[in-house]
Amino acid sequence: MQFTSERRFDDGVVEREFTLDGIPGILWTPASASASAPVPLILIGPPPLGLGTVYARLAGRARYYAAEYGFASATIELPGSGDRPRWAEADRARADLRRAVAAGEPVGGELVDALVLPLVERAVPEWRAALDVLLALPGIGGPVGYEGGIISVGVRLAAVEPRIAAAALFAGSLVPAAIFEDARRVTVPLQVLLQWDDEANPRQAALDLFDAFGSAEKTLHANTGGHTGVPAHELDAGARFFARHLK
Repeated sequence: MQFTSERRFDDGVVEREFTLDGIPGILWTPASASASAPVPLILIGPPPLGLGTVYARLAGRARYYAAEYGFASATIELPGSGDRPRWAEADRARADLRRAVAAGEPVGGELVDALVLPLVERAVPEWRAALDVLLALPGIGGPVGYEGGIISVGVRLAAVEPRIAAAALFAGSLVPAAIFEDARRVTVPLQVLLQWDDEANPRQAALDLFDAFGSAEKTLHANTGGHTGVPAHELDAGARFFARHLK
């Protein structure tokens, strides 16, 4: 990991940009973090829009978690997004999805698989490698939570990574059938956020995925409104969920 910039905010939160094997990322740590008092870590999964595009959203969440709850947070760029090299396979799958939606055609399982599964296969090992390095830094000691991003990435990561102690997932993307099998292996506490009137993602699929999770403790937060209409109070709801399970 190579840190490329550092910025300290008035509330004591430190933001550091880094690269890890060519993958850009950002780490936020609270003023309380130290080698003698390491803090829990939340991995914030970004949408596939580029970290520069969604920086304000991610930084707002991370700084809130740090200043109000004493958590560190980190994010990394998804494969094929932002400044990372273009990924022809992913670009073709997105183009096929746009054509199907524009033509009013159903989005079948084969298209969903082509769009999501290759991303999951690449992104999850990158998150695990990042976690290895982040937990070795002074001031960060776990436990570890995961939130947001593409829900299929979060499900697979929670299923295979034993260091994930809790996950807050956003039901706002298409889900391949294989991810339902992963969901049955997820046993950590879960909080799933669903926008009831999401224009692009079928509500029933999100409900079926929630039902498939093997966790003994799982909570569904459903709010009226479209994909981008998440109520502001869900930020604190997510923070309190992590406070229960990471402290």
